[in-house]
Amino acid sequence: MHTGHITTPFGRRPAKLALVKEQLAIAASTPSTRVEKWKVFRDVCETRERFGLQDRAIAVLDALLTFYPDTQLDASNGLVVFPSNAQLSVRAHGITESTLRRQLGALVDAGLILRRDSPNGKRYAHRSRDGEIEKAYGFDLSPLLTRSTELALLAQDVAAERMRFRRSKETLTICRRDVRKLITAAIEEGAPGNWGHVETIYVGILSRHPRHPDRNQVETTLGEMELLREEVINMLEMQLETEFMHGNAGPNDRHIQNSKSESINELEPSSEEEQGANVPEEPNARSVAGAKTKIKLEKIKAFPLGMVLRACPQIVDYGPVGGIAHWRELMTAAVVVRSMMGVSPSAYEEACCAMGPENAAVAMACILERSNFINSPGGYLRDLTKRSEQGEFSLGPMLMSLLRSNGEGSAVA
Repeated sequence: MHTGHITTPFGRRPAKLALVKEQLAIAASTPSTRVEKWKVFRDVCETRERFGLQDRAIAVLDALLTFYPDTQLDASNGLVVFPSNAQLSVRAHGITESTLRRQLGALVDAGLILRRDSPNGKRYAHRSRDGEIEKAYGFDLSPLLTRSTELALLAQDVAAERMRFRRSKETLTICRRDVRKLITAAIEEGAPGNWGHVETIYVGILSRHPRHPDRNQVETTLGEMELLREEVINMLEMQLETEFMHGNAGPNDRHIQNSKSESINELEPSSEEEQGANVPEEPNARSVAGAKTKIKLEKIKAFPLGMVLRACPQIVDYGPVGGIAHWRELMTAAVVVRSMMGVSPSAYEEACCAMGPENAAVAMACILERSNFINSPGGYLRDLTKRSEQGEFSLGPMLMSLLRSNGEGSAVA
């Protein structure tokens, strides 16, 4: 049955040129393929927001499709269904008649169905003696068949858009968390900088973010938040570089002041037995002063860099360019390892003050090498710092132990 003519709606509903244009397009197209009706319905469900349809309109379309007897839409079998409003209401989960009329109009305006109104506005069909439908008045499902390819592509685009939206929101959540925690850590630990102004910018970005944003609004906020995060990280990096520069100056000054009165041999690492052997049974004031100076001097980089790298080879992977050639690169790698192992900046700063920045970097390298046996790297470093302040800890035995475990015991001996 072919119903490709132009019809106007019954009653007071006006005829619109857009409706005429749509009917002409459907009449001009003669689809020879068949489409599974529930696949087209799923595509409409995916794209309903693009058509401005409510969920009740989807329920009405579902009900209309249940009145089409075949599982596939086929133009040769006719695509007009003619249920009454009462039957449609039952299959559309009991919605009211006024809501039913409104949602049917929305489906027509969206171009998903057409009206084929009878002379009196009723929905019915003329049948032949064999029971075949010759003429039907009701709702034409031809647009679903004609636009099936368009609806499938639109559904794919909507799914991709939803995926991009979800990932943008996830990225924004992570970026927002990073900025908030970095600002809090900087304020609580007294990092230099105008962190109050940075926090004001952060609050301003969030205040401009709507409660129910779309993807473009999320991406706009994400761009601003990422710029702020980069600025915060740059401020913290500048602070760390400043700390390293000041940390290097202090130990070097002490070394220059004490180099005239102390022997160069005291810069070499020594075990507890060696330190005890050099102390007389009745120490005088000069020997006590020398012992105190020796503890201070051990804060300077007292071990050859090559020896440290042989004892702690894992630290090399964290160097600025995948390797470590001098002490500055070792200290930079130690900062990376500190962050990776969850050691707080305050714990590492205390270690730099107690041991010196070079030896603190060596301590981090040793902790990395023994990370499988250390439950809390931060607590372990604080314990080493405390013992170092009391003069009860030396990095020498730890490095010797790691060298022996790496198979270099005979070379060290």
